[in-house]
Amino acid sequence: MTTTSTVRGDRLRAWMLEGLSDMGKGRPSRPKASAPDAGHKGQPWYRVMCLTGVDYFSTLGYQPGIAALAAGLLSPVATIVLVVVTLAGALPVYRRVAEESPHGEGSIAMLSRLLSFWKGKLFVLTLLGFAATDFLITITLSAADASTHLVENPHLESALHDRQLVITMILIALLGAVFLKGFLEAIGVAVALVGAYLALNVVVVLAGLWHVATEGHVVTDWTAALTQEHGNVFVMIGVALIVFPKLALGLSGFETGVAVMPHVKGDPGDTEARPAGRIRDTKKLLTTAALIMSGFLICTSFITTVLIPHKEFESGGEANGRALAFLAHEYLGSVFGTVYDVSTIAILWFAGASAMAGLLNLMPRYLPKYGMAPHWARAVRPMVIVFTLVAFLVTWIFDADVDAQGGAYATGVLVLICSAAVAVTIAARKAGQRGWTIAFGAISVVFLYTTVVNVIERPDGVKIGACFIAGIILISLLSRLGRAFELRVTDITLDDTAERFIQDVSRRTPRFIANEPDARDAAEYRDKIEQIRADNDLSTAEDVVFVEVTVTDPSEFEAGLTVRGEVLHGRYRVLTVESSSVPNALAALLLHARDRTGTRPHIYFEWTEGNPFRNFLRFFLLGHGEVAPVTREILREAEPDRDRRPGVHVG
Repeated sequence: MTTTSTVRGDRLRAWMLEGLSDMGKGRPSRPKASAPDAGHKGQPWYRVMCLTGVDYFSTLGYQPGIAALAAGLLSPVATIVLVVVTLAGALPVYRRVAEESPHGEGSIAMLSRLLSFWKGKLFVLTLLGFAATDFLITITLSAADASTHLVENPHLESALHDRQLVITMILIALLGAVFLKGFLEAIGVAVALVGAYLALNVVVVLAGLWHVATEGHVVTDWTAALTQEHGNVFVMIGVALIVFPKLALGLSGFETGVAVMPHVKGDPGDTEARPAGRIRDTKKLLTTAALIMSGFLICTSFITTVLIPHKEFESGGEANGRALAFLAHEYLGSVFGTVYDVSTIAILWFAGASAMAGLLNLMPRYLPKYGMAPHWARAVRPMVIVFTLVAFLVTWIFDADVDAQGGAYATGVLVLICSAAVAVTIAARKAGQRGWTIAFGAISVVFLYTTVVNVIERPDGVKIGACFIAGIILISLLSRLGRAFELRVTDITLDDTAERFIQDVSRRTPRFIANEPDARDAAEYRDKIEQIRADNDLSTAEDVVFVEVTVTDPSEFEAGLTVRGEVLHGRYRVLTVESSSVPNALAALLLHARDRTGTRPHIYFEWTEGNPFRNFLRFFLLGHGEVAPVTREILREAEPDRDRRPGVHVG
């Protein structure tokens, strides 16, 4: 019985961690520049557009209603402003992002290159907090609006009354189940959903425009009310410019468009360093999606504003959160309206798919690399479970209320677009492109204004984003602390001289001396040898090699190790290493030397002076400090067999 349970547990663990890459096994964590691009095995761009489209196009389910509540009679004018910002601002920005960051990292990767050390990591974690806000609220808000369409369907309203929270939870759970099963097959589902949904919306829009044309008074009534309320065209445009930030949800598809970029099929000649085909087709994806969505936004905002009484948009109204569904039932009958509801529910539910794909592409790309997530965070299925549970929590906190989540969603979207605009401005400036620098700078100002206005009017979005940021930073630091003694060198390369040194000393007992380089004169090495021999009672005939580690960026968690050998002052053999952590570099070198030579090496240290706790903090933050005991602890965790573990001596 126990054996059966163990086998089942092992199978479950293997299934959960399928595709997990091992660290520190002599394999680089990043693909080499010359490696063939895996993207050419992906999907055609128009199919991947449907994957991002389940998020982008599904906002038609609630965007017209949000626009009507935010701008009132000015909704069509404010929507035109939004479309101009989309086509003249967001689209050029993200086309440049796709060019600069073709592996799905987006603007976060571009900006992370500007800052190093811990300030760069904290900056990335902050942006990841807003990205998590954007993607997770996409999942919860879309599922909540899908349940709204289901609950408020005339045929189901009485049976499903007050069941919206439960239905939303079920939809989120089903989305998680799809990703646990395997996601690549789901692109076909996205194509079917987007195709059906857009076709039904074309019918609704044409029906709406027909009724506007045949009932000409609705347009004259609308224009008369506009004139009475705002006076003249210039005032209308001015007010529209002020209120259009409230319509920012209509910009939601660009970040997911870049996030799913790795799924786009490239050209056979693409390389990982420069996947030209993938970049070209992703630009087609972004442009086509933006043009389709812009047309729908203008048409739907117009027909919903002139055909639906404003009171129906408000809380409790029949068009609240489902303006186009209202028109479908009103003008095309109950049967078509129900078909439209089913299509809307399906695409809103699946809208979380592109958001989940974005999370799974983004988070494991940074957090495990920084040592700020458990090793299993590199695997898809455990992360799906984590994100699904967080989505449950968010849904419960907001009670599946679409309007309550709108502010957080818009804030996440706008912060990421701002970061993208700033990133491409800096990229254009570095490339010496003066015209593009000015253009992208102006776009950055527009989005910064939009973000500030949105934050002032709906501060709850920043509060929620701050919660995500605080949670990510806290969990990341605790994870980094918990993994402090993990061997995290991905691969080791020795030059010919270093290889010769190690092979030479392996004929005897390999002995290394850890030395913190100072003047590097002959006296330094002579005194060091005499001190180590006296402290450890070694004979004068012992053969030793010095190891010197220079700390580069202590905030980095995993990296490859390059070891160079040199002979100083005609007699002292020295191995020089650059690493983010002295103890990790020494432990990795000792294990590598043991594996290459088959002999158990020994290393000699001096005790580090000072408070042990303060020295540990120096190791944690700066990569050096309590070197001897930390090196020994890393070796103990990496090699449980004491007879095979390299010896550590401290005097």
